[in-house]
Amino acid sequence: MTHAPATRSGLPRRYHRAVNVASHPVVASLTPVFLLVALGYLAGRLQWIRETAVRDLSNLVFLLLIPALLFRTMSAVHVETLDLRPVAAYFPAALALLIASIVWRGFNRSSVVMALGGVFSNMVMIGITLVELAYGQAGLVTLLTLVSVHALILLTVGSVVLELAVAREARTGGERAPHVLETAWSAFKGALIHPIPLPILSGLLFAQTGWTLPTVVDKPLQLLGTAFGPIALVLVGVTLARTPLGGHLRQALWISVSKNLVLPLLVGLSAWAMGVTGLPLTVMVVAAALPMGANVFLFAQRYEVAQELTTASMGLSTVLALFTLSLVMLVMTYLN
Repeated sequence: MTHAPATRSGLPRRYHRAVNVASHPVVASLTPVFLLVALGYLAGRLQWIRETAVRDLSNLVFLLLIPALLFRTMSAVHVETLDLRPVAAYFPAALALLIASIVWRGFNRSSVVMALGGVFSNMVMIGITLVELAYGQAGLVTLLTLVSVHALILLTVGSVVLELAVAREARTGGERAPHVLETAWSAFKGALIHPIPLPILSGLLFAQTGWTLPTVVDKPLQLLGTAFGPIALVLVGVTLARTPLGGHLRQALWISVSKNLVLPLLVGLSAWAMGVTGLPLTVMVVAAALPMGANVFLFAQRYEVAQELTTASMGLSTVLALFTLSLVMLVMTYLN
């Protein structure tokens, strides 16, 4: 009988290899995320969390927990210390991919929703927790700077383009369509007065006063922010358990490849061309590699198009992210 060679500590070498793998930054940061999603999936399959509870928990996350985390994080950040180049590099790549996807599929409501699915990342439910675990407070500030305008830009553009598609269909049917400027203002206002951009901007404004949050306010905000990550990730798993994939696998795969692999590649090239390096580059690429965000489904519901495909794409993108996100984070670890 043979035994694995031992090291000086007396433990087998494969034990040390396993420890080294487990302590790798990518593995150490992704494992808690995936475990919480898996627990949420189990809870969803076993019906421990029912549909009505999912809505209530989603409201808790978006209306209380996430605003507390975002405001507290940004309340100590001064605008002059922010590096806006990574954000400036992100959106040309995202918008170029959005336009190319629409042109490729043809200009209609369905193609716009599918194109949005290929560029809109789940930066809140998954991204915030993952980036904080993997890259710390500095990485989180970079991500939140992106988050503050991510929905504002992409959802506004998406709304305007969708309304243009609706107007085109209405003109074909002889109906009256709303003016494009009216549509743009409505979309901009809805994206700005929102539980995500609003607390970020409010926190930044507070930080510029030079004041600090008193302990009696800061501590509750800290506790609420700490609760956000686990609950949000469990909810992702619960949603995944209720997501059907059958019948839409091929189209959902194209959307997932666009979201999980093509977008981070384009964002990385755009950021590199603008001279962005180090941690900001890594955070931008990882943000682009996050799975598809749930806001796209809201568009599908509102415009009554591609709802089942959007749901399937969100589920498949999240499942594939177990592998694609790990790959992207590993590549960025060795590139920086």
